[in-house]
Amino acid sequence: MAIAAGVLLGPPMPARAQTVDAAVALAADVSRSIDEDEFKLQRQGYAAAITSKQFLAVLASMRHGAVALCFIEWAGIGDQTVVVDWTVVRDRDSAEVFAKRLLDAPRSSSGRTAIGDGIDFAVKRLAAAKFMTERQVIDVSGDGTSNSGRAVSMARDEAVEKGITINGLAIINEKTGGEFGTYLYAHTHPPGGLQHYYHDNVIGGPGAFVLQIVNFDAFAQAMTDKLVAEVSMRNAPRRRASLSAPGAGDR
Repeated sequence: MAIAAGVLLGPPMPARAQTVDAAVALAADVSRSIDEDEFKLQRQGYAAAITSKQFLAVLASMRHGAVALCFIEWAGIGDQTVVVDWTVVRDRDSAEVFAKRLLDAPRSSSGRTAIGDGIDFAVKRLAAAKFMTERQVIDVSGDGTSNSGRAVSMARDEAVEKGITINGLAIINEKTGGEFGTYLYAHTHPPGGLQHYYHDNVIGGPGAFVLQIVNFDAFAQAMTDKLVAEVSMRNAPRRRASLSAPGAGDR
């Protein structure tokens, strides 16, 4: 899929490089296991996190007081879309502009779950971001294991080799049972748990961590905590640890 065809909304790239504290590609799962209510809670959670007093206060305390954000949605092979392109957020006004674009955009797709392809897409968007920064982050949120596309661990390892950190938000989706069948339940509840799957296959790089939430209602606060940790690194767990299981250990 051509990048231009996937862009729904977003301002033009900056004419000259700006210096930011971090460039963060927010990569959200919109596969078929996420219904419309959950999709709305996810979008609203991202918007609330970006405009939260907690995030903006930490941002103001950083050296450059700015972060570059890009919002990507991904599902199966070829189903990756830039919903809001690179935007520099440095204050409430710029945060609210980003949040409004995000909330106004339609859902991009719904399909299988190709986490590796989503990571590859985010890597390309980071490469296209003309910002001066020492930190590049891909923030992957999802409710299931990869069941399509290339191996997640391969995509992760190649991204980490480029100096990118990948963090994860594992969403425990309790709706994926019963009428959805045994297969879908196994997809969202793998052996050892989704958090363990993300820990072993998705996250990587300096300071990488995975946070688990038990339902989409808790998404906004979890995303706020995650963004604060990603941008500041002050409260981030040790490398490859888990916020909800601090003793998970290094890979």
